[in-house]
Amino acid sequence: MKQFEIRPLVEINIGGFDASFTNSSLFMVIAVSLATLFLILSMRGRALVPGRWQSLAEISYEFIAGMVRDNVGPEGRKFFPFIFTLFMFILFGNMLGMLPYSFTFTSHIIVTFIMAIFVFLGVTIVGFAKHGFKFFGLLLPEGVPWYIIPVLVPIELLSYLVRPVSLSLRLFANMTAGHTMLKVFAGFIVTLGFLGVAPLLIVTALTGLEFIIAFLQAYVFTILTCIYLNDSLHLH
Repeated sequence: MKQFEIRPLVEINIGGFDASFTNSSLFMVIAVSLATLFLILSMRGRALVPGRWQSLAEISYEFIAGMVRDNVGPEGRKFFPFIFTLFMFILFGNMLGMLPYSFTFTSHIIVTFIMAIFVFLGVTIVGFAKHGFKFFGLLLPEGVPWYIIPVLVPIELLSYLVRPVSLSLRLFANMTAGHTMLKVFAGFIVTLGFLGVAPLLIVTALTGLEFIIAFLQAYVFTILTCIYLNDSLHLH
């Protein structure tokens, strides 16, 4: 589990609070820098016939734009920059973690929970800003018989409050489990010597699968954000 260890690179102490710049912080900065460079450099030419990198940037843009359009509707356009940034940040963080001797900051629950709670608070504020106290109607779908209300409302409230927990756990658990599994099988390769060919083939296949999972987890986190935003804007 050493690969998940957070180590301070620059120790910073502010009023007894540890604000050190860690390896996790470093890879967050790298992820943001790489995503920014990718988008800026890819679109710098603005060619009518896009090259490989420009096509990739345009596909990424249209992919998230289509996700927002399909799951939120026209009102979701104003939130596109945030959703696109969220997707790219998680995607680059996940992909960086696949490199040897790198660090996967999305494998830490505190990182994924902060992102999830930020999404949760954001969509809640949006809901109250648009609907006021009518936003509580999200807990009570139309046409529900009155005798079910005492049971349904607590269930809906609990379901709403656990959103940041489930959102953060899903990303954290998948990235941690995947990297741990790769590490375990990789250990068999050296231990078994010549017989380590089978574990090597398994690790190769699992690595390809882990790249797919890294993309899927960024996609799932983002599309759930769109769904939560749609609930806040349109209620049931």
